[in-house]
Amino acid sequence: MASGGKRRRGGIIAAIAIAVVLVGGGAVGAYVWMTRAPEAAAPPRVIGVDAFERQLTPAQQLIADADNPLACAVSFAGDGAPTDPQLQWQNGLYVALPIPSADGRVFAGWYPTEADAAALTIDARVNGSDRVTCADQQMQLYAGWTTPEANLAENAQIPILMYHQFTVNPDGEQGWLRGNYAYIGDFEAQMQHIATTGFYLPTWDELSAFIDGRLYLPAHSVIITDDDADQTWFDLAVPVIDEYQLLSTSFMVTAYRSDPPPSIYVLRRSHTHDMHQAGENGKGRMVNWTAEQIAADLTTSGDVLGVREVIAYPFGHYDDTAKQGVAMAGYEMARTIEPGYVTIGTDKLALPVVRIDYGMGLDALIKKIG
Repeated sequence: MASGGKRRRGGIIAAIAIAVVLVGGGAVGAYVWMTRAPEAAAPPRVIGVDAFERQLTPAQQLIADADNPLACAVSFAGDGAPTDPQLQWQNGLYVALPIPSADGRVFAGWYPTEADAAALTIDARVNGSDRVTCADQQMQLYAGWTTPEANLAENAQIPILMYHQFTVNPDGEQGWLRGNYAYIGDFEAQMQHIATTGFYLPTWDELSAFIDGRLYLPAHSVIITDDDADQTWFDLAVPVIDEYQLLSTSFMVTAYRSDPPPSIYVLRRSHTHDMHQAGENGKGRMVNWTAEQIAADLTTSGDVLGVREVIAYPFGHYDDTAKQGVAMAGYEMARTIEPGYVTIGTDKLALPVVRIDYGMGLDALIKKIG
């Protein structure tokens, strides 16, 4: 009877073990005890090692799919925040961070902490001018919001700085383009001022949303641009941009050059493909061609650069036909050479600028942008 009792108990144990396997099929493994007499029983053996298929969070899944140590899954929190994480790369700047919209409110940017989002701490605000940094390939950003009334009260007037060529000669260059050449010593002082006095550097998609009244930009904001992508921009100015880690835009005539970005802080945008020359009436092709011709040229330029967002009109020449061609090619904004500042409601196809000429030092810049 004792022997029969052991067999019955062994059978019960085996049944329980099998039940565990059947019920918990995702278990790491199941041990089955043989129903032999104790003196003949073998040690437990593994009859299957089937790892628990760990349920990954959306951010973890994004990282797993990227399979790259530089990948960073950015998650968003707060009112109106997207539910899905976004893949960013730690060897570059943030790209296309979402700009949510909500009736009766104005989005005020992304912040690394909930407290910064509540306080709208501008120094902490994260956008496409910042390098991607995250711990363990993940990070979370918090949405900040303000009211339409507060947005209007800020009365932000955003300067778009327009540079051209650069020189190491403090006395400047000679010739009719003398005014285009910024002394590199002045440029460095100006960039240091922007980098060290709390300026916010909006991206173009942020500027567009600001014009619409959907995004709050602080009054202490500035956009840095260069026209023509002259070699002096590459040789003299870009090292300064790199040193101070300032987001800038190089407007390139893609028929003349289409160099890769010289820095992660330099965006390449269109100065047309081949319209930077005079048309039949002596003015730029932009005001001589049809809207269809303009759109075809800008489509080529956009294909070369891989982006359609904003252009700079060659020579600053434009008219309604030019604006129509820009829109037909899929660009949202265009920058002129007309003096002024971008405000809520500015014509997106006629953005004004703050032109920087030779002889304009730091004091002159401060008078224009604060």
